[in-house]
Amino acid sequence: MVRASDLRLRDVVNVTDGTRLGLISDFELDLEKGTVRAIIVPGPGRFLGFLGRETEYTIPWERIKKIGTDVILVDVPAYTDPSR
Repeated sequence: MVRASDLRLRDVVNVTDGTRLGLISDFELDLEKGTVRAIIVPGPGRFLGFLGRETEYTIPWERIKKIGTDVILVDVPAYTDPSR
């Protein structure tokens, strides 16, 4: 069993393009079913990260491919960096 506090310490990486999305900031829960619906990762910061976050990535639990000891691999093609 894995604790939520342990998951927050692992990098989230998109397997589609290898982009590091960051660390988990929050979870979206289904209280009626007692399950995790999604993980939330802060988006890239604006102006060198000083003016807060522009967006958040809400990644459905079904998109998590592997939870390792140091990293969480997700498959989210919609979140690829358009500047690449």
